Amino acid sequence: MTVRPAEAADAAAIARIYNEGIEDRVATFETEPRTAEDIRSWLEEGLPLVVVESDGEVVAWAVAHTYREREAYAGVGEFSVYVARPSRGRGFGRAAVQGLIAECERRGLWKLVSRVFPENEASIALCRSLGFREVGIYRRHAKLDGEWRDVVIVERLL
Repeated sequence: MTVRPAEAADAAAIARIYNEGIEDRVATFETEPRTAEDIRSWLEEGLPLVVVESDGEVVAWAVAHTYREREAYAGVGEFSVYVARPSRGRGFGRAAVQGLIAECERRGLWKLVSRVFPENEASIALCRSLGFREVGIYRRHAKLDGEWRDVVIVERLL
């Protein structure tokens, strides 16, 4: 297993894995598939984005987006992590988040936050095991496929 910063050549693999997460409906409110060009734009923005490779193939990734545009929040990143379906449950998500934490610390961020669907027990367990604190629950945060969904808010100080 190798954890490294993402490169433009990884964009298609990252988009493929993200689209699996979108299809599964347990990790994001996004409903439209992403393209490699969408991912390349993240890299052009300079977002912290890491990939995990196994046997030369990208199997997981994690990114920290800007939390809010206000200068006061410049050191807070809102993170996401996705693992390819056949690679789930094998520690690749943990490696991706650990790599992202290291990259965010290197860049001077002081906090990572995320919102996780309560039924996404694997992600909640991962966050807990890596020292994220559950802050609370946003009730009826948004609709996905016409249904209101709650989210658990997590944070970790870096």
